[in-house]
Amino acid sequence: MKVYQINYDLRNQRNYQDLIAKIKSYGTWAKPLESCWLIVTEQSASQVRDSLSSVMDNDDGLLVTRLQGEAAWRNLSSDLSNWLKEKLEQAA
Repeated sequence: MKVYQINYDLRNQRNYQDLIAKIKSYGTWAKPLESCWLIVTEQSASQVRDSLSSVMDNDDGLLVTRLQGEAAWRNLSSDLSNWLKEKLEQAA
């Protein structure tokens, strides 16, 4: 399984509900920061982008980045830190 970080910038209409529902539909997810999510899936980054784009406006920004190997963070909860460590180890 692959771990992806999703960052977005909803600019005008800001339809968060549909985007959040689409992200959560991946089943295994975490939300470490306000506009940042982590998901686990077998899809490619392009497939994730296309799926999420279906509920976004044309002017919204989206970045989908695969996480593997080294990562560092600060001031995340213990539960989230443990989740991230576990998922990154599994993705290695």
